Amino acid sequence: MDRLSLLLLLPAAGAALVALLPSTRPTLIRYAAIAAAFINMLYAFYLIRDFSFTTPGIQFLVQHVWNKELGTSFALGVDGFSFPLVLLTTVLVLMAMLASHMIKHHIKGYYVLMLLLEAATLGVFMAQDWGLFYIFWELVLIPLFFLIDRWGGKNRQTAALNFVLYTMGGSVFMLLALLVLFDATPNHQFSFEAMALGAHQLSATEQTLIFLGLLIGFGVKMPTFPLHGWLPVAHVEAPSPVSILLSGILLKMGSYGLIRAIDTLPAAAQALQGWLFLVGVVGLIYGGLLAWRQSDMKKMIAYSSVSHMGVVLIGISTLNNYGLIGAEFQMVAHGLVAGATFMLIGLLYERTHTRDINDYGSLIRVTPRFAFLIILAFIGGVGLPSTAGFVAELQVLLGGFQRWQWFIALLSVGVIISATYSVRTIKHLYTGPVRLDMQQVDDLHAVELLAAGSLLAATFILGFYPLPLLDMIQPSVQQFLTNFNPVTTGGM
Repeated sequence: MDRLSLLLLLPAAGAALVALLPSTRPTLIRYAAIAAAFINMLYAFYLIRDFSFTTPGIQFLVQHVWNKELGTSFALGVDGFSFPLVLLTTVLVLMAMLASHMIKHHIKGYYVLMLLLEAATLGVFMAQDWGLFYIFWELVLIPLFFLIDRWGGKNRQTAALNFVLYTMGGSVFMLLALLVLFDATPNHQFSFEAMALGAHQLSATEQTLIFLGLLIGFGVKMPTFPLHGWLPVAHVEAPSPVSILLSGILLKMGSYGLIRAIDTLPAAAQALQGWLFLVGVVGLIYGGLLAWRQSDMKKMIAYSSVSHMGVVLIGISTLNNYGLIGAEFQMVAHGLVAGATFMLIGLLYERTHTRDINDYGSLIRVTPRFAFLIILAFIGGVGLPSTAGFVAELQVLLGGFQRWQWFIALLSVGVIISATYSVRTIKHLYTGPVRLDMQQVDDLHAVELLAAGSLLAATFILGFYPLPLLDMIQPSVQQFLTNFNPVTTGGM
């Protein structure tokens, strides 16, 4: 069996194994699911050994024709854009499972769905065929819907329905765009390469219309303004381990899909370059302002994710080396920070039954480990020096200045807003009276400390030593940019 198919099979096989275990053995079920996720993560990182940091094209490629008449194939591969997200997915799924001990009912179903979600998400990042990509894209919805609907908060049905309606609505536009592009492809194939060649034969106007359909589909998942309405509701009602995956992985599916769409339809991307920048700036500032207004910690992080994905969109809109590297780096950085933050807030909520920031006065006196890691998470979210977010935002800033000159100063506005609500949160953790019902709160346990600490440690390691990730991304970015006019994109 090829390497990438095995990467898909391991979590699927883990889900099958968990499904066969007796429901009366919840501890065994947990350990089996965690073991499956752990093995898959180890295998994903093992593949780094054979991944070439100098090869710009698709690596580990496997392709099997499914249907010649429809032009569909089971095609998997990774490059500098997708492989970091594959690694991120395996890490966050494992950490989410380690933080899932608060799940007390229907444990078997929960872990089966989590492993199936991992398999579907990995399929999105590894697919090299638009038909296969769309299948995995839709498959992600099924476990997420049930995870929110079954194990979420009191308004979980509304949140699950909102999530599905938004994403399926966006998927309709994406499917229509793909079908139109497929019809324009001379040999009628869904492969990335074939559809890109077909797109080159279309006029800029035709490419733009197709691209807009894809942009709506991917924009819902990122999410971009004004397609973000589902996100705060879903985050608040979803169980915290699921929020880790929603923010850490699901949002990256949208931005990754957008990069692939731009690679397929370069003329359209250049025609809409200014609009992409504008939408990114609006999302950056709007998401930051809404996060600033929140007292609910989950809502705050949810809206901050909209702001951070605005940074990603700004980086993508530059269509130059620095900007694209920064966008990809920001995806990884935000995945780690958001995952750690949602984990910590979720674990704290399970102990205190409140997410109101005003209830956390002087938390550092009662639960110093909680408070310290939350502070580190907000430092990472702001993107201060020595964090992965700083490296990402610096790259986006350089790329943005090349393309947009002083308009990129708007990025600093978003950073200032982010710093403002982060400082406010840190102040509450250090100052104020300690509520009576908060004085007996348990601090982080060893496993929880390991899970959250590992994500934050990775954030700071990438901040101090970003070179391996930068080297992984660079060749693919250089190849990506061969589709574009250096004059139009700002060049290097």
